[in-house]
Amino acid sequence: MSDTDQITDETVESSQATAEAATTEAASEIELPADELALRIEAALMATDRPMPAARLSEVLAPPPAKLSAKALTKAVSSLNKIYEQSGRSFRIEQLAGGWQILTLPQFADVAAAMNKARQQTKLSGPSLETLAIIAYKQPVLKAEIEAIRGVACGEVIRALMERKLVKIVGRAEELGRPMLYGTTKSFLEVFGLSSLKDLPKIEDFKAKASE
Repeated sequence: MSDTDQITDETVESSQATAEAATTEAASEIELPADELALRIEAALMATDRPMPAARLSEVLAPPPAKLSAKALTKAVSSLNKIYEQSGRSFRIEQLAGGWQILTLPQFADVAAAMNKARQQTKLSGPSLETLAIIAYKQPVLKAEIEAIRGVACGEVIRALMERKLVKIVGRAEELGRPMLYGTTKSFLEVFGLSSLKDLPKIEDFKAKASE
């Protein structure tokens, strides 16, 4: 190898190293003043009516390749909730369906309900609630299993729940015909105020109440 070739190779390697270092630095976590970060989070959450995951929140507040750490976001949310509590506000930032959302406190539920008449008018029917409960607790579940539990055909009810974004197809069973399996959606968690399926009431609790 000539001296010229060696110099060229070293120059290329040096350029690549510089580029990699620049990319790493650009993709590193950034820091914002605590007060500014809290206000920006508040503005983002007020602009949406759905839970916002930490990754999405970071993307909005610090466009890639930069990012905000989950720890910084959690700390800012906690500081906002302290401010809301100290100032007697009617809402808090809560974790819901894998994200954060500004929610009205329970004692003001009547006010929220009055402002949401459309939802009240389109509440779920008894058969829909029964079917949804079976899917929530048994998922992933076949339509045949749901119908065996309820004792009636459930095709139309399941279709209606899917149209309302409460139920979705989550896969196919490994059996003859590969029938579809059903499960709940993130919208289901939002509508029923659940952070995850682990927050569903325990079946044992229902049995205890029934025995009482």
